[in-house]
Amino acid sequence: MARFELKLPKMGESVAEATVTNWLKNIGDTIEADEAVLEIATDKVDSEVPSEVDGVLVEIFFNADDVVQVGQTLAIIETDGEESEPSSQESADAKTETASPQEVSAVENTVTAAQEVVKTEIVNSDDRFYSPLVKNMAAAEGITQAQLDGIVGSGKDGRVTKNDMLAYIENGGGQQAEVATAKTEVKDKPASTAKAPATKSTPVSVNGGDEVIEMTRMGKIIAHHMVDSVQTSAHVQSFIEADVTNIWNWRKKVKADFAKREGENLTFTPIFMEAVAKALKDFPMMNIAVDGDSIIKRKNINLGMAAALPDGNLIVPVIKNADQLNLVGMSKAVNDLAGRARNGALKPDDIQGGTYTVTNVGTFGSIMGTPIINQPQVGILALGAIRKVPAVIETPDGDFIGIRYKMFLSHSYDHRVVNGALGGQFVKQVADYLEAWDMNREI
Repeated sequence: MARFELKLPKMGESVAEATVTNWLKNIGDTIEADEAVLEIATDKVDSEVPSEVDGVLVEIFFNADDVVQVGQTLAIIETDGEESEPSSQESADAKTETASPQEVSAVENTVTAAQEVVKTEIVNSDDRFYSPLVKNMAAAEGITQAQLDGIVGSGKDGRVTKNDMLAYIENGGGQQAEVATAKTEVKDKPASTAKAPATKSTPVSVNGGDEVIEMTRMGKIIAHHMVDSVQTSAHVQSFIEADVTNIWNWRKKVKADFAKREGENLTFTPIFMEAVAKALKDFPMMNIAVDGDSIIKRKNINLGMAAALPDGNLIVPVIKNADQLNLVGMSKAVNDLAGRARNGALKPDDIQGGTYTVTNVGTFGSIMGTPIINQPQVGILALGAIRKVPAVIETPDGDFIGIRYKMFLSHSYDHRVVNGALGGQFVKQVADYLEAWDMNREI
């Protein structure tokens, strides 16, 4: 019998990890090739991991809510035939041949813990995440939750890594934990007080007729991101009204031919996206990100497009290199991403890498809004509803009142790095592109 390692596949250039949400198969179940074994989630996108072989599921290395790195082994499937890949134990043994005595001990304890499916009392929190390897090492070394919480992590977002654990174990543990915990408490106390949600200090009473609804996983992610964005960026807004009468009339004239030729509808969204992409080329300092005290000036213009889901949540698929698309290409990209978002068919890489975001609040009848910045970007544009309104029209022969199609553009930007002049000039440029639309443009 051969043992096949089911690994977390690569899901996009910018996707490095995923969260296990649900195992569709249990140990002992027979699995066919291409049959889904488990469900995973990356940020807001849910996916399935299929098996590449026929066989029987004999080992599972991660539980629900565990975060797995791309390339890590999720499970072992036993197949008919000769062994073609090293087992987990063999891989561990190979690694220990050149490892230090401390690493040997840690790896052996980790493998043993994983094989025996040891459940520890170590839990994750909103601010601290521990990988299954770290949890298993903590269990093997008898490290408590309090001690683990006191270890200063060197990984991404302060995450505790294997090397952090090995250093902690080598240094004796207890004393370092106490010092680290004391430092962490002193350092984090003001921030923790400032960031404490109101719900923690103000209990909510529940009456007999009230219904308590558990937030969905995506709802929790969105809530966390929104609060984090407001606490990170100094939000400022600029508003401008744009006359889009020419666009309204032009689209009305060409949309039937476009649908016949391209097999899909021409909406207003790709027109607006084209104008935003042009404006970002004119004002590249709106196409940036903040990294500590540094500014990252993005080379590519990747437009996030906020889309409403059937369950009421929002997701932001990204149009990559939007400035390089003509209107037909932009329209196809918008329709493809919007359709797959509604059907839950987005891929993890579809929501990664955005440099600026556009949200259409007018879809729900709102004339304007003050959207929250999609971190680590520095700006987001809300498109209000297009309204037919009376307006003053200036002509060489004088002014008169006419009926025009108008809309508000609401620009939220990060005042740490974008001042009012830049924020206002950018949204004015978008409006100018929309108002200068060529009625004779061909598509």
